[in-house]
Amino acid sequence: MGEQENNKIGGSGNDNAMAVDEAGAGAAANKGKSLGAADPRLQAISDAIRVVPHFPKPGIMFNDITELLLRPGVFRDAVDMFVERYRGMGIAAVAGIEARGFIFGPAIALAIGAKFIPLRKPKKLPGEVFSESYVLEYGMDCLEMHVGAIEPGERVVVVDDLVATGGTLSAAIRLLERAGANVVECACLIGLPKFKDFYKLNGKPVYILVESRK
Repeated sequence: MGEQENNKIGGSGNDNAMAVDEAGAGAAANKGKSLGAADPRLQAISDAIRVVPHFPKPGIMFNDITELLLRPGVFRDAVDMFVERYRGMGIAAVAGIEARGFIFGPAIALAIGAKFIPLRKPKKLPGEVFSESYVLEYGMDCLEMHVGAIEPGERVVVVDDLVATGGTLSAAIRLLERAGANVVECACLIGLPKFKDFYKLNGKPVYILVESRK
């Protein structure tokens, strides 16, 4: 993931690092309705996310998904919840943001019968690419996608592990729309509380499974 532009997020490339004073707790909406405790999978997913204080620098609350990945049942549940949301919606492609969007994106894409499009950092893709720059706290970053990866009008979901400020997701939306995609929604495992219930980036809804927590 690439959410480094927030002044509470370290520029170390650890983009699931959340500011201590911004983190909340709870579960996010499913299909626009809060699942809360109604779905026990959400609690298990939240419990599997390890929160590491003051990493990679003081004042940062790092949401580590490694523990979730080490629990196959919980990992499967997280993927399944995304699949249940997007199956039957005519999604032609799932676009995953480097790097942790590559963990969830391909599994979701395979399950719903869609192609997977990697959105990569600069100089990682050979051949002709579209590029989209965006502002970070201490400079700029960029996402790139192969020319021809998307057909005009194809319905796309953008996937990442965490959304903090939304800058990286917004860049991904712009990149895909320049190629003619119809971005349906952004999907993240973890998000700040403000992304709960119908929050939009660039006019596109953001769907999260669980809120970041202290």
